[in-house]
Amino acid sequence: MQHTNSSRLFAEAGKLIPGGVNSPVRAFKSVGAEPIFYDRAKGSHVWDADGNEYIDFVASWGPMILGHAPDDVLDAVRGQLERGTSFGAPTEVEVRMAEAVISAVPSIEMVRMVSSGTEATMSAIRLARGHTGREKFIKFDGNYHGHSDALLCAAGSGLVTLGIPGTPGVTAGATADTIVLPYNNLEAVSAVLAEVGEQVAAIILEPIAGNMGVVPPVEGYLAGLRALCDEYGVVLIFDEVISGFRVALGGAQELYGVTPDLTTLGKIIGGGFPVGAFGGKREIMEYLAPVGPVYQAGTLSGNPVAMVAGLALVGALNQPGVYAELERKGALLEAGLRVAAADAGIDAQFNRVGSMACMFFTAETVRDWTTAATCDTDRYARYFKGMLDRKITLAPSQFEATFVGLAHTDADIIAMTDAAAEVLATL
Repeated sequence: MQHTNSSRLFAEAGKLIPGGVNSPVRAFKSVGAEPIFYDRAKGSHVWDADGNEYIDFVASWGPMILGHAPDDVLDAVRGQLERGTSFGAPTEVEVRMAEAVISAVPSIEMVRMVSSGTEATMSAIRLARGHTGREKFIKFDGNYHGHSDALLCAAGSGLVTLGIPGTPGVTAGATADTIVLPYNNLEAVSAVLAEVGEQVAAIILEPIAGNMGVVPPVEGYLAGLRALCDEYGVVLIFDEVISGFRVALGGAQELYGVTPDLTTLGKIIGGGFPVGAFGGKREIMEYLAPVGPVYQAGTLSGNPVAMVAGLALVGALNQPGVYAELERKGALLEAGLRVAAADAGIDAQFNRVGSMACMFFTAETVRDWTTAATCDTDRYARYFKGMLDRKITLAPSQFEATFVGLAHTDADIIAMTDAAAEVLATL
């Protein structure tokens, strides 16, 4: 398969853009390859700059749950483009989108729209600190919450992929109040809160970790965190930038029946456009300016194009049988990959929640970053390249999810697992 145009574009980009990419994982460094430059996409397929066609299981890192360029979303966007692309002023569609999010997500009584998941999480932390008057917060090893300074330590896939434990430019002061604990370890949280609980404003976590591969919560973990937060007056924040709308319309909190105080959303709620949101209890959200003292702002927040796209997406997802179908497709993918790995004699573990899944190249059960780090990343790199040669796109990192969407046919999924069987047999 020829990638002549992608190689040419990457060489050009390297002279103009740091590393030739606008987000580090796109550089394919962890799999020892050059990035593919995409030209277009529709449904479950993408085409690169050389005209090669692939079945796509990256889904723009998760949000393309309807597939690429779905007609309902495109129609909504076309209508809005004629009316204007940005006003820097309130619009009715922001109200309608807020209604849709509040209706869908159990924890959200009020919501603030922003422009990215990073902006949502950093704003949620600021709000929790402002509401409680406390400064410290707890995050978990291998959970990624965007690239704001206080959250950029032990931060999951992006840093793990590049082997960076933190990053220059983030000062010791910026992370001095960040407490990092192991994921899925309730005892560690209890011990820290017993010592400094009166200083902790918030606990933030991915309720289903999606940035060290897919790592679901162990039984009782989320409920235990909820109980500890209630005991110590700590704000519980679920980062559902990946899991929100993906595993259920109400996200992981609907799936597991545990309601946080604040929720952050992104990616998927804009139907493919740059967007994010954070919301939660009214008493906390009313600490935000202009009604409260905690400042947060953004010219493009609630952008009307993103809002109409998001409304179209929610309308499509809020139909009977959608999540049952996503579960069926996810199970079909998992079953095929399990057989392929077993037939090849490959040590592999499988974690899946609905339509997000990960095959880990390790014999260890993966439940936290320590066990995820046992993966054979060189083997994953060979697997990735073999799948790309067979026109299947996967994330260029062991520590990312594989996503199935409504546009994937059974034939797409079987083609993927058949290709995996061929590649795994060579490893």
